[in-house]
Amino acid sequence: MQWFHGPIASRIGRRYSSHCKVPRVFGSNIRHDKLKDPFQAFPMFAYLLRRLALIPLTLLGIITINFVIVQIAPGGPVEQLLAKLKDTAVSATARVGGGEGAEVGRGAATAQGAGSSSVYRGAQGLDPAFVAELNRQFGFDQPAYVRFGRMIGDYLRFDLGKSYFRDRAVLDLILDKLPVSISLGVWSTLLIYAISIPLGIAKAVRDGSRFDVLSSAAVIVGYAIPAFLFAILLIIVFAGGRYLDWFPLRGLTSDHWTDLSWPARILDYFWHLTLPVTAMVIGGFASLTMLTKNAFLDEINKQYVVTARAKGLSERRVLYGHVFRNAMLLVIAGFPATLVGMLFTGSLLIEVIFSLDGLGLLGFEAVVKRDYPVMFGTLYMFSLIGLLLNLVSDLTYHLVDPRIDFAAREG
Repeated sequence: MQWFHGPIASRIGRRYSSHCKVPRVFGSNIRHDKLKDPFQAFPMFAYLLRRLALIPLTLLGIITINFVIVQIAPGGPVEQLLAKLKDTAVSATARVGGGEGAEVGRGAATAQGAGSSSVYRGAQGLDPAFVAELNRQFGFDQPAYVRFGRMIGDYLRFDLGKSYFRDRAVLDLILDKLPVSISLGVWSTLLIYAISIPLGIAKAVRDGSRFDVLSSAAVIVGYAIPAFLFAILLIIVFAGGRYLDWFPLRGLTSDHWTDLSWPARILDYFWHLTLPVTAMVIGGFASLTMLTKNAFLDEINKQYVVTARAKGLSERRVLYGHVFRNAMLLVIAGFPATLVGMLFTGSLLIEVIFSLDGLGLLGFEAVVKRDYPVMFGTLYMFSLIGLLLNLVSDLTYHLVDPRIDFAAREG
């Protein structure tokens, strides 16, 4: 039986093994022990479900923290209204008594008697019954935890309440202002990527050259000076501030926009967008340019690039056929996060400076006027959209490079 250890035995073994394979399950190669947990077969799907489950908890934490801060902060809508009724200015740092915080009294801000003082400094000399009725209308006759629970229940139904001073539903206000913020955010993000990626690649290819040094100086200036200072400079130079009067100062369209033809409407729209978008692009392209340059430099110095060059491939094919995909991973996957920054943080002061009636200006005015439904409604929508776009950003990483597996890292 010694011959079974030679070449004949090898052939017999191969034939036998080819006829004795483990049968496939539903036409797949998934092992039997993997079928016990279906999520192990689709790890990114399980990761997606976990991230979606964390979004409500994250939203609850954000709203809770901000609600507590609002209770501690001085001032409130009732005091704002009382100051307008009495024609007096109320300091933002005025101390307001009461157990529930700034705008809330215990059972609301009522006087304990006809001769006693109210918890609102602006309510002195007013009928306590009138002040109590104001608190009831604003809902401050209820304890803070009752108002918070009612607000969370409404938000679960996407009922964001009604503005105190605009007499409109908060959701309708957000939908009306959203196109302005989307216009600023989308165009600014697209221009930032259109400028930063070619500039970063050129700086990486010409690393250490005069072009790299001069462009780095421009990048440093763009990074050091905030966007709103560029906006003020552009207004002074190009919007009739002192020198030229080439662009409009306010709004997104002209007053006679509806009377224009469609080509004229498009030109008028971009004419109004030029200065605010330019200010946001100048203030936002620096970091992405340096990220692109460093990503390309890191890939160019790797061994596979040296091997590709040794095979005789052209520099253009090496750069765009091999280096580009690996180097652009961080840049492309960061697009949703950049869009979030442009939509909700970068455009706030730009909207205020150029009087653009968007979400940033709406939130700013709500904070100044203590319009709590608008404040929390915009915060809720900003946070929700931001969390969803961050999830999209993580999924984009995996789509660009499947080797990145967030689920495996969590597990």
